[in-house]
Amino acid sequence: MIKIYGIKNCDTIKKTLKWFDAHNLDYQFIDYKKQPPDADLARQFVDEFGWETVINKRGTTWRKLDQDTKDSITDDSAVALMIEQPSIIKRPIIEQSGKRWLGYDETQLEQLI
Repeated sequence: MIKIYGIKNCDTIKKTLKWFDAHNLDYQFIDYKKQPPDADLARQFVDEFGWETVINKRGTTWRKLDQDTKDSITDDSAVALMIEQPSIIKRPIIEQSGKRWLGYDETQLEQLI
């Protein structure tokens, strides 16, 4: 089963889900607003992609952080931040058979067909 992690009202997630529906692929959507990542999942994301990649620095959640917080982020504080404010996680994260992709990239998505 393909898992798609994100936030339902995100435009990139809407585009991703539309792509999966158009290709008749079954998936499970995990909405961070309803089911935030636990420490283990957030740690896996950070370990696999690095916090610099998995944290969305272009979004409003990042911009609202104070500069001291931004300047002092570590792997551990990124995990805590992802749990506390899951909208800071870059979207989507797609998982299939233990492999993960980060972001919307149709070339990568084609590999799922």
